[in-house]
Amino acid sequence: METELNELWKSALGEIELQISKANFKTWMQNTAIAEKKGGVVTVAVPNSFAKEWLENKYHKFILRSLRNLDSGIKDINYKVQQNRVSDKDERTRVKKESDKAQMGFQELNADAITGLNPRYNFENFIVGSSNELAHAAALAVSENLGKRYNPLFIYGGVGLGKTHLIQAIGNRIIKNNPAKKIKYVTSEKFTSEVVSAMRSGSIRPNDIDEFKKRWRELDLLIIDDVQFLAGKEKTQDEFFHTFNALYNAGKQVILSSDRPPKSIQTLEERLRSRFEGGMIADISHPDLETRIAILKSKSGEHNLALSDDVCEYIAQNVRKNIRELEGALNRLIAANDRTDKKELTVGEVKKALNSLLSAPKKSTSFKNIIKAVAEFYDISEKDLLDRSRKKEVVKPRQITMYLLREELKSSFPFIGEKTGGRDHTTVMHACEKIKKELNSDPGLTDEINSIKEKLYLI
Repeated sequence: METELNELWKSALGEIELQISKANFKTWMQNTAIAEKKGGVVTVAVPNSFAKEWLENKYHKFILRSLRNLDSGIKDINYKVQQNRVSDKDERTRVKKESDKAQMGFQELNADAITGLNPRYNFENFIVGSSNELAHAAALAVSENLGKRYNPLFIYGGVGLGKTHLIQAIGNRIIKNNPAKKIKYVTSEKFTSEVVSAMRSGSIRPNDIDEFKKRWRELDLLIIDDVQFLAGKEKTQDEFFHTFNALYNAGKQVILSSDRPPKSIQTLEERLRSRFEGGMIADISHPDLETRIAILKSKSGEHNLALSDDVCEYIAQNVRKNIRELEGALNRLIAANDRTDKKELTVGEVKKALNSLLSAPKKSTSFKNIIKAVAEFYDISEKDLLDRSRKKEVVKPRQITMYLLREELKSSFPFIGEKTGGRDHTTVMHACEKIKKELNSDPGLTDEINSIKEKLYLI
C-alpha cells in the first residue's frame, strides 16, 4: 500500500510541477508525501504547520486537481504535520532563502545568478517545426548578428509553446560565442519590482536611481519575458521606454516575448507599441503532429525513457494542446515505467497510464469565470467590461466576452446582452460575427482567445 501511495504522489507532483513555478514547487512541495488514502480522502504529510497553512491556502486546488486526474475516486485532501521533521522556525528560514534566491525573476532554480539564463535552454534541444520555424530562424539570425538584425525581436504565442526556451537560447548562444557580452534575462514582473525598489530607495539615496539606470543601460542584450504584464504600469513603462531607447540607440539588442502581439496588449503606451512593432514580430503557434512526435522523442530521451514510434504517435495524436501538456503525459509514463521492469512501454500500457488524462471530460465554466478571465487577460476591471463605456480599450474585450459566452456556454443572444450591460441582442450578434470573421484572418486574435481559454479552465 505504501508503494502505491508513493507512486500516486510522485505522479501528482509531476503534474503540479507543470502548474506552478519551479521556485514555488521546490519551496513548498519538498518533504511532502501521502500518509493515508481512505474513503476518498487523501492525507498529505507536511513537515510543519507553516507548510500546512501554505498548501491549504495557496495550492490546494492544484494538488486536488492533479490527484483527481490520477484517481477520480479522490474527493478531498487533508494536510497533516509530521512530527520531528522540520521546525517552523527552520522552515521559515529555508523558505526565505529559497524565495530570495528565486524571487520573481527566474523560471528555473538553476538559472545563472548574473544573466538569469538557464543553460538547459539552447538551440540544440529546441525542436523546430512549422509552428515555430519563423521565430526560430529570426532567433538564430539575432544570435549571429546581435543588435544588427531584427532589433527588437518580438516573439509571441500561447502558454507552454516554447517562447522562454527560444529567447533564452539566444542569450546562451551569445555567452558561448562571446562570454564578455553583458546579458540579462528577466521577467517583466522582476523588472517592475526593480523599478519600484529603485524609486523607493531613490527617495532616500538619489544615487540608487542613477545606479539602476546604469545597470540596465550598459547591457549588450536585454531579454524581457511576458512583456504583456508591463501594461497598465505607467512608471515601469516610462523607465522601460528610456532603457529601450538607450540600448537601441547604442546598437544593443532587445528581445521581448508576450502571449499576444503588440497591437493586442491593452493599456500599453503607444510609444512602446510603436517601438515593438518597429522590429521583427514572429509568432509560435501550437505544434503540429510531426513536431509533437519529435518533441516526445527528444524529451523522453532526456529522461532515458524508451518510447516506440507507435507509442509516440499515439501520444501525439491524443495530446495536442501544448508542450507542457506533452511533458505532463511523459511524467505519467515515467512513473508508470518505474512500476515495471520493462525497457519499453507498450501502447496498451500507455493508454492505461494516460487514461484519466485523455478521457477526462472537458471542464465546465461559468459566466463569472469568463468575465474574470477576459478582464484579467486584458488588464481591465470587470466593471468596465460590463458597463456601457465605449472606450477603445474596452470595446474589443467586451466583444470577445460576448463571443466566449456564446461559444463556451451556448448562451442566447438576449441573455448575453442582458448580462453585458443591458445591450440589445442585435449588438451581441454583431459582436460574435465580427470576432468569428476576424478569427479567420487574424492569427494573433486566435492566439489571444486560446490563451484566454487556457486561463478560463484554470479558474
